[in-house]
Amino acid sequence: MLEELEKIEHGALETLSRVGDDAALEAWRVTTLGRSSPLMQVFDRLGSLAKEERPLIGRRANEVKRNLESRLAELSEALRTQALARALQTERLDITLPGRSLAPGRLHPSTQILRRIYAIFAEMGFQVYRSREVESDENNFELLNMPQHHPARDMWDTFHTLAPGVLLRTHTSPGQILVMREQAPNPIRVILPGMCYRYEQISARKEIQFNQVEGLAVGENITFGDLKGTLTDFARRMFTPDVRTRFRASHFPFTEPSAEMDIECFLCQGKGCNVCSGTGWLEILGCGMVHPTVLRNGGYDPERFTGYAFGMGPERIAMLRYRIDDIRYFWANDIRFLEQF
Repeated sequence: MLEELEKIEHGALETLSRVGDDAALEAWRVTTLGRSSPLMQVFDRLGSLAKEERPLIGRRANEVKRNLESRLAELSEALRTQALARALQTERLDITLPGRSLAPGRLHPSTQILRRIYAIFAEMGFQVYRSREVESDENNFELLNMPQHHPARDMWDTFHTLAPGVLLRTHTSPGQILVMREQAPNPIRVILPGMCYRYEQISARKEIQFNQVEGLAVGENITFGDLKGTLTDFARRMFTPDVRTRFRASHFPFTEPSAEMDIECFLCQGKGCNVCSGTGWLEILGCGMVHPTVLRNGGYDPERFTGYAFGMGPERIAMLRYRIDDIRYFWANDIRFLEQF
């Protein structure tokens, strides 16, 4: 069997010396080192040899195998080097050709709408105030006039964390408490943009995360008329100068009185269509006068100070402005959608 191993090794090396490309080298590897090759069959027959012959034959078979594998690796590297050298000689790079220009990036539609909102309220004298996305139950609910087990909490499907009393904010309203406690007793006029999270069924109209822009103004002698004038002017700047608006009575625990603001449907001009569900109006935000309890929790005396607050969804406004029919497009990262903006 030692003579058989010598013949196998000698024949394999002689064949290898005539290999000149990768295809022939792979064929050699299969024939010489493959599972059905003569060399591998020697390993299969070791069990039938006499006990005293097995170590000698096994050792020599392993030596042949290692030698052939080594020569295989050397020739493979040599062929790769030769192929690279040929490529460098034949595949010339024309450095005089103009480069390929990169496609310009675009702002996400949510970012575009947010920046437009910032600009409009900046012209009205509002400043941007950032607040945290991970909030305490106290700021998110209790200090906004929603104590523990209050039924109004059911309006917000909340993501709670493992830490007791810590959650992902369901709205930007907790920022009202933070900014009031920082600024009291000075007047305030701020907008509070940011991401909010709610545990909801994802659909064409709802997402588990969304942007929101909160507005807050606190001072002496602020009235509902100031709120109405501010938001009506905002709608005219955001949509069209002649857009019609209306306010409907509503309820929010942290404002009293509360309202929702609609704009006239821009598709049917108030006649009624599928987009506005036949009403002729489209809701864009909720608002109201800051509840005295919230003012007191923020450090202001409700006997002296009043204020208004409002909250709007930029994605909702973008859907109305650009006639987008599915909110999920904003988070799908579909380049076909994003390139339209």
